[in-house]
Amino acid sequence: MNFEYYREVVERVRKKNSAVIINLTTGPGGRYQPGVDDPLQPGPNTNFVSPERRVEHIVALKPDIATLDLNTMNSGDGIVVNTPVSVRKMAAAIYDSGIMPELEFFDSGDIALGRDLIQDGTLRVPAMACFVLGVKYGFSATTESMLLARSMLPPHIFWTGFGIGRWAFPMLAQSLVLGGNVRIGMEDTVYIKKGTLTSGNAELVEKAVSIIERLGGVMASAEEARSILRLEKRSHAGH
Repeated sequence: MNFEYYREVVERVRKKNSAVIINLTTGPGGRYQPGVDDPLQPGPNTNFVSPERRVEHIVALKPDIATLDLNTMNSGDGIVVNTPVSVRKMAAAIYDSGIMPELEFFDSGDIALGRDLIQDGTLRVPAMACFVLGVKYGFSATTESMLLARSMLPPHIFWTGFGIGRWAFPMLAQSLVLGGNVRIGMEDTVYIKKGTLTSGNAELVEKAVSIIERLGGVMASAEEARSILRLEKRSHAGH
């Protein structure tokens, strides 16, 4: 959650290629680990902060997209908390900054919450969404889970389904086959194949492109993706 790390990455990417779509996370800051002796006292893995703190780098740096988690769920020996009140505050800050949120759905209840927030005007369509598959106690990394998630989406949402760990490439292919977009990177898997660590994101992307093309898919350029998602091109300074 170090703001300067976000700033450095954004400035480097924009200087290198201003067409690249930048998507920054707002996920950190929602974890609470109850203390062993007193559950009201946070444990060492807690990073729970206000919704305003979780989006301050978004407001300042103005990426093209910002993730918006809708899940409240068990995670290790703690919980991830995203209450409707918190989500509404973060969504308002993201929209007020001229940024498109990417809705992160970890389970079916998250999509139900998303539908309610669209209905009450907190979230707007068209929108972007990600189905996160393979996280313990959330959506399993299966065809059935992805089909369920897709069936629950309201109209006018661009969606991506992805799996974590060993499910990354199988679910990438599944998303494409079911009409979704794809995602790959070292946040989701560090292996290029079973037992072999990847050399980096570029190698993962190259394998993903190969799978997509073999299945008859077509890759969009950054400019084409901007047009599809209706994103404006930002300057190096992010204004």
